[in-house]
Amino acid sequence: MPIEIHPVPGLPEIRAGDDIAGAIVHAVRSNDMRVAEDDIVVIAQKIVSKSEDRIVHLDQITPSERARVWAEQWNKDARVVELVLRESKRIVRMARGVIISETQHGFVCANAGIDVSNADEGTAILLPENPDASTRALQARLSEAFACHVGVIVSDTFGRAWREGLVNVALGVAGLGPLIDYRGATDANGRPLQSTVIAVADELASAAELVMGKSDRIPVAIIRGAALSSRAGSGADLIRPADKDLFR
Repeated sequence: MPIEIHPVPGLPEIRAGDDIAGAIVHAVRSNDMRVAEDDIVVIAQKIVSKSEDRIVHLDQITPSERARVWAEQWNKDARVVELVLRESKRIVRMARGVIISETQHGFVCANAGIDVSNADEGTAILLPENPDASTRALQARLSEAFACHVGVIVSDTFGRAWREGLVNVALGVAGLGPLIDYRGATDANGRPLQSTVIAVADELASAAELVMGKSDRIPVAIIRGAALSSRAGSGADLIRPADKDLFR
């Protein structure tokens, strides 16, 4: 079966306290779109964070000495640097004006996932406190509203080690298995597969970005035809445990 990816236009600007699930349902119906069994709804993290009021007013942030020194050295906003330090569980690397950190969730990314693009002047947007919990709530609401089972992915844009460019990845996952484990199966030549585990939720998040775009103001897409073997799992399943991380 071919895979289809449909953008969902017409969502309003999301503010703190807004009902994202209700806005998605309204936009789908207003555009005469349909949602079918096992469709996957990919939602940009930023509107989830906005609805959960994960917005910080920078004039309320007092930078530490460490943040001030770094910001002055690399021509950065010391208040944003301070936020990155606060939101980080571990600093992986600070070099050449770039901060790579591990967030409290366990994500390794630039600037602890903090974003000032598409944010109101003088504010910064943090990641959701619990992306999986947010995704589970959205998945339950959307499945009920559309009277069928849908999977939901809350996605964000991350860089990749050793690769240029950014891709969308899954932060929160609900209603689908985020990994396809081929270990124990055989390849086309009959050889056993020993280490192949595909991060299908990341692949779906990345594919959805093709129709969502970064400046098109389309924060939601619907994917149809991705036949997955499991409806169970979470975004946390995609985080590599520390004891398996060769680069710590």
